[in-house]
Amino acid sequence: MAGPFLTTFPRRRRVLAVPILFLLLWALLPIESFNPPRRLLFGLSRAFTSKSGNDVLQFVDPLIGTVNGGHVFPGATLPYGMAKPVADTNNRGEAASGFVYDDSLIVGFSHLHDSGTGGAPSMGNFPLFAHTGCPDDDFANCRYVSSHRATSRINGSTKAKPGYFAIGLNNSVFAEMTATAHTSLFRFNFPSEIEVPYSYAASGKEPAPDTVPNSPLILVDLVDLSFSRSGGNIKVNATTGRIMGDGQFRPSFGQGSYNAYFCADFRGAAIRQTGTFVQDKVNNDEHAVGESYSNRRIPHGSVGAWVQFARAPTNQILARVGMSFISAEQACENAERELGDFNFARVVTAAEAAWRGKLSAIKADHTGLSLDLLMTFWSGVYRSMLLPQDYTGENQLWESDEPYYDSFYCIWDSYRAQHPLLTIIDPEIQTDMVRALIDIYKHEGKLPDCRMSFSKGFTQGGSNADVVLADALIKNLTKGIDWELGYEAVVSDAEDEPTNWEVAGRGGLDSWRELGYIPVDDDDRKGVGPLSRTITRTVEYAYDDFAIAAMARELGHKADEAKYLERSRNWKNLWHAEREDRYRDKETGKMAGSSFRGFLQPRLQNGTFTEQAVRLCSPIYEQHVCYFDTVHSTYEGSPWLYSFYVPQDMAALISTMGGATSFVERLDYFHSSGIVYMGNEPNFLPTFQFHYGGRPGRSAYWVHQYIPAQFNSTIGGLPGNDDCAMAAFSTFAFMGFFPVAGQDVYLLTPPLFREVSIRTPDGRGWATLRNANFDPTYVNMYVQSATLDGKPYTKNWITHDFFTRGGVLEFVLGPKESAWGTRKEDLPPSLSTRTS
Repeated sequence: MAGPFLTTFPRRRRVLAVPILFLLLWALLPIESFNPPRRLLFGLSRAFTSKSGNDVLQFVDPLIGTVNGGHVFPGATLPYGMAKPVADTNNRGEAASGFVYDDSLIVGFSHLHDSGTGGAPSMGNFPLFAHTGCPDDDFANCRYVSSHRATSRINGSTKAKPGYFAIGLNNSVFAEMTATAHTSLFRFNFPSEIEVPYSYAASGKEPAPDTVPNSPLILVDLVDLSFSRSGGNIKVNATTGRIMGDGQFRPSFGQGSYNAYFCADFRGAAIRQTGTFVQDKVNNDEHAVGESYSNRRIPHGSVGAWVQFARAPTNQILARVGMSFISAEQACENAERELGDFNFARVVTAAEAAWRGKLSAIKADHTGLSLDLLMTFWSGVYRSMLLPQDYTGENQLWESDEPYYDSFYCIWDSYRAQHPLLTIIDPEIQTDMVRALIDIYKHEGKLPDCRMSFSKGFTQGGSNADVVLADALIKNLTKGIDWELGYEAVVSDAEDEPTNWEVAGRGGLDSWRELGYIPVDDDDRKGVGPLSRTITRTVEYAYDDFAIAAMARELGHKADEAKYLERSRNWKNLWHAEREDRYRDKETGKMAGSSFRGFLQPRLQNGTFTEQAVRLCSPIYEQHVCYFDTVHSTYEGSPWLYSFYVPQDMAALISTMGGATSFVERLDYFHSSGIVYMGNEPNFLPTFQFHYGGRPGRSAYWVHQYIPAQFNSTIGGLPGNDDCAMAAFSTFAFMGFFPVAGQDVYLLTPPLFREVSIRTPDGRGWATLRNANFDPTYVNMYVQSATLDGKPYTKNWITHDFFTRGGVLEFVLGPKESAWGTRKEDLPPSLSTRTS
């Protein structure tokens, strides 16, 4: 019944001979002040000569996922850093994180970004832009408005590594950038010639000049990526060139607004003149705009200030931009404290050291792995630490001694893999994030399901911060966490419906308690929110309640534990045993499907089932009708997908589906028939759920189908937008285990390395997963036997104490599935089969 399985690992072939020969010839051209061919050739050579080195930063490519919907931020930043400078493009459909690796135009270099988000473009506030000079040496003839100044990039000039980003523009500017915690530092490189080529076409009747005098002009614009600014202020000091400003902006996937502030200083050339611009009106005698700095209110659109310099003696101008969410004065203080010396090389080195320190939590034996796989793995580990962002000390909403993290964007994505990963490789930071979530509850009354830019983000399914807290508690993250307040927060999600559950908490709680499901005709009068997604909300509410029960058990609330365990069984109330897998193929007009029967389906208040085609919202059938504004009962996935989401009681689900053999057959079909979409996070866990059916080898098989076919080191090497969750999935898959978030369970598959080790939280030991007879061709991908610290180990899962105490889990592999991990007593726990 299963469809045709993938039998090879499809990959993009990289034909390097001709490009390298071309680059060799290009690099022999005379050296100029800006020579991107040499830079690019050096990067390629380094990739080939140092791939066996010990520094894992050489295997991190921040550009992976910057096309085809990956939306990855590739710019300079520290782990979880607030300052995130990068080049912003005018490809608004793809520029959620500012930069896109295509041929779109560069509109500026801004300092605040999120990464991998799926909503509208996020942040991108206060972009700088550099001109080499202005026609007729007249500042009024330069381009100021965002759409007018946009310029093309030099192909092949983009370079990114941890803590550093650079790109060459066709206006003869080569821009480099790095970052500290709250400050961006730019190094703009200009030609040495007195006259430089002019890159823009004529904008009026007069022809465009061929060259302009080399007299750089750098502007700061108050826009953001989504042009959401309202109000704002900006001023420039005519003597020092310091530019300060602020604006109020809207979040990209939520409600409300936030204020941001900046402070920009320059070094490297003498100042000729300064001024401001309001859209295309430019002057050099007005040095402040906005109600705080002048009597002039700022309109929407491009508004800013500028500084024109004499030709730079070293052909470089440094721009330091401090950021704050409190005040422009604090932005200046941040910049002066973190970057008083303007030392670009020092900051790059410090950023590299910070990333090297974070990545050192993992040691991997690279023997036998291709450069592609090494870059896929280490780049994934790197991306898993881009968000959430540490805004501690910059909380504009309330004063608190607790850490404040923002850009939980969104927990619906990150709870499944990213937060469990950080619990293992960066538990101190994950502890701070949990404290931040609880502090958000303390001051705003609800845990967030999504949060960005100090704003409440939209809920997508359940109240999944409940799972994040439960996962942390059962894995013994305790330092500074008020767990009684945390428990109060999750109980509030389960019991107290907010007036606006579109941005926090749950809706339909009366139906949830009385009917045991969310009906498709729910008449919720207690609050407002999307009345659709009833299947998604039902199964996620059920698992959220299971997570709350786990917390209740840990904290000694026995009555609550029983209550929430009972509610966690509510998924069964939407199971329609007779629903068939049938749909009408739009191309042929004929009915299609499979012989599988029994799926989750929408249900009315009176108990009657309605119908949603079980492939609806999958790549096979109308995939794009189940996003945020959907009217259907599933969110970003099909009933086929959500029918597997019972992680609290997979034994009961398997029984409902007709037993282990039928379950495995159905799960194989899900992966092989095109229904699965690995670009969406709910599809991660089903990759490993074969374990529950006693077939852990099938999980290993499918890991190898998705890596490197869909997760690889190409620029488009991600199947979907990576808000750190895609990164966490690939990281786990490479290391040989995957979490069941909210439970003390990790499902085991052979690592893709000969050996990989993770530092224990005390810093003194290592948890090592080893393939005794590692096969780099991966023909031997199935576990035949295993030992834990030298003793036979037959379970196909392991608990968190392995990562806290350390040890060695060693696998013997073979080319075919074996009996390892297949016995009933070796399967992961389920609610209906647990004995205590």
